[in-house]
Amino acid sequence: MASRELRSDAVANRDRIVEAARAELSRSNGAIDDLKLHGVAKAAGVGQGTLYRHFPTREHLLAEVYRHELTQLVDAVPPLLAEHPPLMALTHWLHRLVEYARVKRGVMAAIEASAWHDLYSGQHHRLDEALGTLLDRGKAAGQVRGGVDAADVILLLGALSRIPEAEWEPRAGTVVTVIVDGLRPPREPV
Repeated sequence: MASRELRSDAVANRDRIVEAARAELSRSNGAIDDLKLHGVAKAAGVGQGTLYRHFPTREHLLAEVYRHELTQLVDAVPPLLAEHPPLMALTHWLHRLVEYARVKRGVMAAIEASAWHDLYSGQHHRLDEALGTLLDRGKAAGQVRGGVDAADVILLLGALSRIPEAEWEPRAGTVVTVIVDGLRPPREPV
């Protein structure tokens, strides 16, 4: 049976549901247990039946929030590069990545391991490519040291997963600052 396209009002409802869930996860610092589906439906201005028609389980909704966040993160690269010098664009993007990491943390905890693996492996290359584009532009402009690739930065960003939730706000930004400082080309000795 062929999948049919959603009507425009159904697409709008789905988008509002995802945005309401994302907003609620941000407000609750990614705490999945605090995500009440009836509250998401109310915030999106839809009934619970509409929410469940689009997302039969909390896991389905969380997976879509993850996909949505990842798409926004990847799509942010061209405008950031158009508006800012490469290193500044990378810095802004890494700060957005911090918010993504916070949502991802909660999603990872809530989605069954096998489903998470499928979701992650099907999408993660997009994140690597976006980061690689930012790094390449920074290297071409002489703002990012040579010899660094997306895998190096992602390994460094792994430090975000070790930050206790209570310390997220003060520490996540510091981690980004240290990473960006380390990406700058070394200064010539005096």
